[in-house]
Amino acid sequence: MITDTNALKTVCARLAKAPYITVDTEFLRETTFWPKLCVVQLADAEGPEVVDALAPGIDLTPLFELMDDRNVLKVFHSGRQDIEIFHHLSGKVPHPVFDTQVAAMVLGFGDSISYDQLVARTTGGVIDKSSRFTDWSRRPLSDEQVTYAIADVTHLRDVYEKLAADLDKRGRADWVSEEMEVLTSPATYEAHPDDAWRRFASRLRKPRDLAVMIEVAAWREREAQGRDVPRSRVLKDDAIVEVATRAPRDVAALGSLRAFPRGYERSKAGQEILEAVERGLKRDPADLPALEAQRGNGGNPATVELLKVLLRMIAEKHAVAAKVLANTEDLERISADDDADVPALSGWRRELFGEQALKLKAGTLALGIERGRVVALEREPGEDGPLPAPKPRRSRGRRGGGGGNGGEQATQEI
Repeated sequence: MITDTNALKTVCARLAKAPYITVDTEFLRETTFWPKLCVVQLADAEGPEVVDALAPGIDLTPLFELMDDRNVLKVFHSGRQDIEIFHHLSGKVPHPVFDTQVAAMVLGFGDSISYDQLVARTTGGVIDKSSRFTDWSRRPLSDEQVTYAIADVTHLRDVYEKLAADLDKRGRADWVSEEMEVLTSPATYEAHPDDAWRRFASRLRKPRDLAVMIEVAAWREREAQGRDVPRSRVLKDDAIVEVATRAPRDVAALGSLRAFPRGYERSKAGQEILEAVERGLKRDPADLPALEAQRGNGGNPATVELLKVLLRMIAEKHAVAAKVLANTEDLERISADDDADVPALSGWRRELFGEQALKLKAGTLALGIERGRVVALEREPGEDGPLPAPKPRRSRGRRGGGGGNGGEQATQEI
C-alpha cells in the first residue's frame, strides 16, 4: 500500500517504463457531486501497486503525470468514470487509453459485458465481488479489500492482451482507436451548466417550458457543483420539471407545486429559482434549441423499425455489439436525414452498417426471410413491384453441377 509521495514517485517512475499499465479506481459518489477518489490500483508486468489516495499528506502529482505520459498505454475496463476522476483532479485526461469493455463490444461480447464476466470468458478467472460495495473511504482497508483491488488490475492484464491480439487478428484495432478518441476528449467530461436541461429534453413539450428549464436546470447544476453535493440534494428532478412546466412567478405559486419541498420557496434558493424562471420567460423563442430535434428527430417510425432489424442482422453477422454500431437516436436521425451527423454514418460504422441503412431507405436494399433468418435482398434503383424470390438451394447431401448456390443470386452477404 503506497501512502506517501516519495513511494508514489518511485512506483510511477517504474511504471513509466512499461509499454502499458492497467488502471482501476475505487471511489465514493453518494454524497458528493464530484467523485471522491479513495484508492488507485495500477499494474504492469512486474506486479500490482495500490495507492491510498486518502493518505494524509500524499501528493498525487506523480500519478497524474503518469496518466498524461504519452508513451504508456493506460488500460481500463469501462473507464469513463475513472477517467472523469483524473480529469477533475488534474485538469487533464489520461492518454493514450484502451477500454476493454469497448473492445469487448467490438469483438461481439455483448453491449456492456461486466468485468467479472469478461474475465471469466477470456481467461477463465474468477473475481471475488464481495468487496465491491464496501466503504473505500474508511481506514484501515481490510485485507479483503486490498485483495479485491489487486485482482481488478492483475486480471485486467490478461484480458487486455487477449483482446488486443483478437483485435489485431480480425483487423479491428482501428475501430477501438476511433472510440478512444471520444473517451480521451476533455469535452466528454466537462459538465456545463447551460447543457443541464438536456437531461430533461424528452419531458418538455413547449418552447416556454424549454426556456424556463434551461435557466432552472443551469441554476441547479451550478449550485450542486459549487456545494459539491448530488443534484437531488439541491432539488429533485420532478421538482425541476414541475417548475419548468408551471413557471411560477411568486413565492406562493412556487410553494404550491406538489413536487417542491415544503418551505423551500421562502429560502434563498427559492428566490434564486424564481429569478431563473424570470430569465427563462424573457428568452427569445427564436434563439431556443429545437425541441423536435431532441425528441425523435422527425424520423419515420416504420423506417426506424426496419433499420433496427437491419442493425441486429449486421451485428450478428459480424459478431459486434449492436450498441457500438448505432443507438435508437442514431436510427431516428438516419431515418429523417441521409446526411445526419451521427457516428453510424462515418468511419468504419458507415462501411459496416451506414451504407446498408441508406440503401434500405432508398429502396435498393430490402429485408427478407430465408431459412428462418433475416437476409438482405438487392434491387435495382427505381425497380417497382415485389422482389424476386430467392432460388431454392440444393440440399446439402446432394451432388451435381450448377445451381448449388442459386439462392445466393438474390441475397446479399452483409
